[in-house]
Amino acid sequence: MSNKKPNLSFKQMWNLSFGFFGVQIAYALQSANISRIFATLGADPHTLSFFWVLPPLMGMIVQPIVGAMSDKTWCRLGRRKPYLYIGSIVAVIVMALLPNSGSFNLTVKAALGFGAVMLMLLDTSINMAMQPFKMMVGDMVNEEQKTRAYSIQSLLCNAGSLVGYLFPYLFTWIGIKNTAPEGMIPPSVTWSFYIGAIILILCVLYTGATVKEMNPEEYAKFHNIEEKKEGEKEEKTGIVKLLVKAPKAFWQIGLVQFFCWFAFLYMWNNTTGAIAENVWGTVDAKSAAFQSAGDWTGVLFAVQAIGSILWALVLPMFRSEKVGYSLSLVLGAAGFISTYFISNQYMLFVSFLLIGCAWAAMLAMPFAMLTNSLSGKSMGTYLGLFNCTICLPQIVAALVGGFLFKTFGGEMVALDNGAMVQSGQGVMLVIAGISLLIAALAVFGIKTKRQ
Repeated sequence: MSNKKPNLSFKQMWNLSFGFFGVQIAYALQSANISRIFATLGADPHTLSFFWVLPPLMGMIVQPIVGAMSDKTWCRLGRRKPYLYIGSIVAVIVMALLPNSGSFNLTVKAALGFGAVMLMLLDTSINMAMQPFKMMVGDMVNEEQKTRAYSIQSLLCNAGSLVGYLFPYLFTWIGIKNTAPEGMIPPSVTWSFYIGAIILILCVLYTGATVKEMNPEEYAKFHNIEEKKEGEKEEKTGIVKLLVKAPKAFWQIGLVQFFCWFAFLYMWNNTTGAIAENVWGTVDAKSAAFQSAGDWTGVLFAVQAIGSILWALVLPMFRSEKVGYSLSLVLGAAGFISTYFISNQYMLFVSFLLIGCAWAAMLAMPFAMLTNSLSGKSMGTYLGLFNCTICLPQIVAALVGGFLFKTFGGEMVALDNGAMVQSGQGVMLVIAGISLLIAALAVFGIKTKRQ
C-alpha cells in the first residue's frame, strides 16, 4: 500500500527552494560575465568557447557522484543539505577570487589559466549547491504538489537570474567604474560577484535553518522502500546498472536537452561579442564600448528572465505537455535568430523575451517529466546522471565552437593596436537558434505517462 507524503504549506515549499535564489544569482553572474572576463584578460575570440569545456566536464563527473553519495547520506545535518553547504562555501570563496584574476600581477597566459581553474571550481560548486534543491523537492513533496513546488523553485530561479544579470549594470548606474586598466576586470563586475556571494550564503543558510529533511525511517515509509531483512545482502545499484535500467524517458528527454543546452552555451559565450559588434560597432574587447555591451548583456539576460517568469505562467495552460514544450523552444529559436538582424539595443528586448520562453520550458518540463518516471530509492543518483544531459552538450558546443566561428564568422578586422580579430560572433546565435529548432522536433519523441 502506498504511503502518501503529507501536504506542505506554501511557506514550507518556499523555504525548501529559497536558497536557490542565491545560488542562481551566482550562476547568472557566471553565465553573463565569463566571456567578458576572459576577453578582458586577453583571450582570443576563437578560443573563448574552450574556457567553457572544463565546467561542464567537472559537472559530468561531480554531479552523479554527489547524487549517489547523498542517496546514502544520513547525518545530523540531513541527507542533501551537507552537499548544499559544501558547494555554497566553495562557490563563495571562488566568487571572491575569479574577478581578481587580472589583479595578481600575472602574465596574460597565467591570468587566463588562473581564471580557467576558478571557472571550473565555480561551475562545479554552483552545480553542487544547486542539485540538492531539486533532490529535496523530489524527496519531500508529494505527486499532487510537485508541479507547484517546482514552479516556486522556477520562480526563485528566474528572480535570482534577474538580480544577477542586472548587478553590473546597476553598479555602473550608481557610479562604480565600468572600465579598468588593461587586463583588469572592471570594479562594477568585481563588486557584483562580491555582493552575489554574500546573498548566496545568506539564502542557503536560511533554507538550511528552516528545512528539516526526512529521517531514514520516514523516507523509506513515504517512498515505499522495503526494509532490508537481517542477513539479507543489499542489492548493488552502481551507476552503470542504473543507466541500463533507466526509463526510456530519461534518454528521450536527454536528447532534447542536448540540443537545448548546446544552444544556450553559445548565448552565454557569444552575446556580448555579438551585440558589441552589431549595436556598438566594436570588436575590441578592451574598449569602453565593448564593456558597455557587456553591461547590456546583463540587461538582456534579465529581460530573458522576465520572459521566462511570464511564460512559466502560460505553460500550465497547455493541455499537451509536448506542444507547450516544443512551442517554447520554437519561440526561443526565433529569438536567437532574430538577434542577427537587429542593430537597436532596445529591439533586442523582443528577442530575449522569446528566448526566455525556451528557458522557462527547459527549467520546468524536463524535471517534471523525469521525476514522475523515477522511484525514490535512487532519485539523487538519477538526477545527478541527468545533469550529464546538461553538461555533455556544453562540452560538445565548446569544443566545436571555435571551428564553427572560424567557418561561419565574418571577416578579419584590424584593431587600433594592429591586432587582427574575426568579426561575426552573431552567427553563433543563429546556430543556437537552429539547434533549438532541432530540439523542438525531438520533443515529440518523448514517451511519458502524461501525454
